[in-house]
Amino acid sequence: MARSGTGWTGKTKMSTMSAKHAILGVTGSIAAYKACEIASLLVKQGVKVTPVLTKSAAEFVGAASLEAITGSRVIKEMFDSSTNANIDHVSVPLSADILIVAPATANILGKAAHGIADDWLSTALLVTRAPILFAPAMNTNMYEHPAVQENLRTLHERGCHFVGPDSGVLACKTVGIGRMMEPPYIVEAAMALLYPKHDLAGTKVLLTTGGNHEPIDPVRFIGNRSSGKMGHAIAQEALNRGAEVTVITGPAEVQPPEGATFVRVQTALEMGDALLERFDAADIVIAAAAVADYRVDDPATEKHKRNGGSMTLRLVENPDLIAEAALRKRQGQVVVGFAAETSDVERNARAKLAKKNLDLVVANVVGTADSDFGTDTVRASIIDATGARDELALMSKATLAERLFDHIVAMLDKKRGSPIASP
Repeated sequence: MARSGTGWTGKTKMSTMSAKHAILGVTGSIAAYKACEIASLLVKQGVKVTPVLTKSAAEFVGAASLEAITGSRVIKEMFDSSTNANIDHVSVPLSADILIVAPATANILGKAAHGIADDWLSTALLVTRAPILFAPAMNTNMYEHPAVQENLRTLHERGCHFVGPDSGVLACKTVGIGRMMEPPYIVEAAMALLYPKHDLAGTKVLLTTGGNHEPIDPVRFIGNRSSGKMGHAIAQEALNRGAEVTVITGPAEVQPPEGATFVRVQTALEMGDALLERFDAADIVIAAAAVADYRVDDPATEKHKRNGGSMTLRLVENPDLIAEAALRKRQGQVVVGFAAETSDVERNARAKLAKKNLDLVVANVVGTADSDFGTDTVRASIIDATGARDELALMSKATLAERLFDHIVAMLDKKRGSPIASP
């Protein structure tokens, strides 16, 4: 599948690939009109598309348009008189290779998270065993509401896939996160799930993710806002490509995906010990954790009490975990670091690349509405030891993970002198 820095280019898949079946669920968002473009791009890729409109979505987009594009009947009702009402809502989801919900409103995300099945689409989400891809679209306040965020975490942990949302001007004329990703990006994510790569079969990936909690006393700590979303996306992509994945995770909102072996730690020193213990056995090591730079020198053994005055903490520097580990890098091993920066992003990233003996560094912006701890999108570049730079701009963290492994696979091929086995 051809790609550019701005997303999927729409070139047709090779005819040697077997045709796939996608259910395209459209829910009641103003972004529903973009479903026609999503359907069209999928059809151009040779994908059979079964469109589904919820009752609210039918207020925004007509069934006739989707039927003309896909050549398939649009499903609108649970008990459509033109079908076998007893099995249609079961047989169709079971025949699908992917179920895409675009746009995905807060309502459908809530139904999916809580197992509510009160229409055809929500029922299909429970029936299908195919990958599920959500493209969220909603008002910023809705997206950031704790209930919606909890539903997103639940669906992430169950292995659902997400693309977006993006930030920008919304239909309500406000500016913020919640805008559905553009159709080419959604189709790019769908095609990656429909035609997964297996170029990491037999390869061991070691990943650090999450943050650290450095204790002040038994109940308080120094930490950061790392959500673990980037690490989750990297681990999921490695699993999708057939790798054996071990995740060393500090405290995080999002847990490692099903299929990964994971080791839970709290402090930077614990993370460093776990990393060094497993470093030599790994073919690929990716340090995506937001490691605490400092720890409290002498944490109290009992809870600090208020004393009516100030409290002084003496902080000491933690070891540079990936720099220490990379000193042991063996021939053929690939070591990747992350440089999360608020300013001078590329310059700081290049300095880390050289100083820490890395093969690749991901230079990513933090501190903005669409690229920060906890967001689903990121602004990043991938830089290698030769100085070559792949400008990726704004994209989902899942897409960044895919592009990162594209670079890693090419680098492994070169280091080993022969290509990794592919499908």
